[in-house]
Amino acid sequence: MPFIRESIITTLHDDGNAHIAPMGVHETERGLMLAPFKPSATLNNLMRDGTATINYPDDVRIFAGCLTGRRDWQTFPTDVIAGVRLHDCLAHTEIKVHTREDDELRPRFYCEVVHEQTHRPFHGYNRAQFAVIELAILVSRLNMLSADKIDSEIEYLRIGLDKTAGDRELEAWSWLMEKVTEFRNKQTETLQ
Repeated sequence: MPFIRESIITTLHDDGNAHIAPMGVHETERGLMLAPFKPSATLNNLMRDGTATINYPDDVRIFAGCLTGRRDWQTFPTDVIAGVRLHDCLAHTEIKVHTREDDELRPRFYCEVVHEQTHRPFHGYNRAQFAVIELAILVSRLNMLSADKIDSEIEYLRIGLDKTAGDRELEAWSWLMEKVTEFRNKQTETLQ
């Protein structure tokens, strides 16, 4: 079974502006691997520059924000690659692509680590933070999953949210649930 780190990837657009996106980073025998969907800005930026930064935040609003149009998170220049990292991250890893494998849906970019830095200690996610990250993954796949699957997952995730959420987690959850409602409203309009 592959080991996947849920993280935030930062790349640069051709105009130099930051692109911030949640993505699972795979640990493989060939190095860290990114597999962005076609089409995506992360894919375009990786194809052009061959570099990215993996950010490890504990503020789950960043995961939720990226999926709900809230991408204005403060960044700093990276140390080795020409890129940026999130200001609010516990650690970051700067990577360079060494091998690319094309695929119709998700090309694979195998990368080497060129720099890593820890900014603050990681004390673990509570259940609400985990629930928000899992809901963010569901929201990124709304068009791939059945309504029943989405509803059952949300019902289960809400248990941890209700028991351990603080203000940040509640805000992130509300952004994601707005996205679920918006998606369902569009589906209903299409059927009418």
